[in-house]
Amino acid sequence: MADGTLERAAAAEKAATASFRLAGAGPQDMRWMGWLAMAVVLAAWEVGCWAWNINSLYLPRPSQIVVALVKLFATETLSVDLGWTLYRIFAGCGIAVVFGVLIGVWMAISPRVAAVADIFIAALYPLPKVTLIPLLLIWLGTGGPFMLTISALGAFFPIVINTLLGVRQCDPGLILAARDLGASQRDIVRRVLIPSAVPSIFAGIRLGLGVSIILVVAAEMVVGKNGLGARLFLAGQVLNTEDVFAVLIVLATLGILVTKGQDMIDERLARWRTV
Repeated sequence: MADGTLERAAAAEKAATASFRLAGAGPQDMRWMGWLAMAVVLAAWEVGCWAWNINSLYLPRPSQIVVALVKLFATETLSVDLGWTLYRIFAGCGIAVVFGVLIGVWMAISPRVAAVADIFIAALYPLPKVTLIPLLLIWLGTGGPFMLTISALGAFFPIVINTLLGVRQCDPGLILAARDLGASQRDIVRRVLIPSAVPSIFAGIRLGLGVSIILVVAAEMVVGKNGLGARLFLAGQVLNTEDVFAVLIVLATLGILVTKGQDMIDERLARWRTV
């Protein structure tokens, strides 16, 4: 009788699991609805600007923005500005990943390091990083080191905090099993703690990369001679609204590509961890 009850419970759980689908996963994937909604908004924008004869100085039509975007890429080296911005974002974020993961793991395994670093993180993490731009300009000038530093600072704190939390949430049984098998402290860190914290680390990178994009574009608008931020600021100064929207479209597309790319990595990572 008990076996029958367990079988019915297992069957009910299996049926519930089969009927449950996370958003964006499985055959009931509804992500296409987002693209459809985007197309509807753009069509309404185009028709509305045409129907009400809105001055393009205030709100250009999407078709005009596309023409401006093609012109910027074809004749005004927008691709070069995009390259500079991408380099600053990913190079700075790469620096943050290296130091953020190392310090996060170090804090997780050393109470003394955690006690010392915690007070600095608590003080600096809530501080708006944009407010550091004047100070960094005094220290580093307006060249490459300044851009890389502001990008790395934006990504560092989310990465170190998520790494710390990920390592601390590692299953203690895995650590005990590794010690019973004769693993050293270094082996435990390298083969147990860091792999278990990988999802949290990627979550930190995801957050940090978004902050880096914001800070790099803001810094380019303030002092940059090239990059998407500098191009955006120049277009605004001469009241070229179509170019402003064109650069904003490039930034929005960059955000979509980064987000979707990280989603793909997360999905592959989830499958790898369940094997």
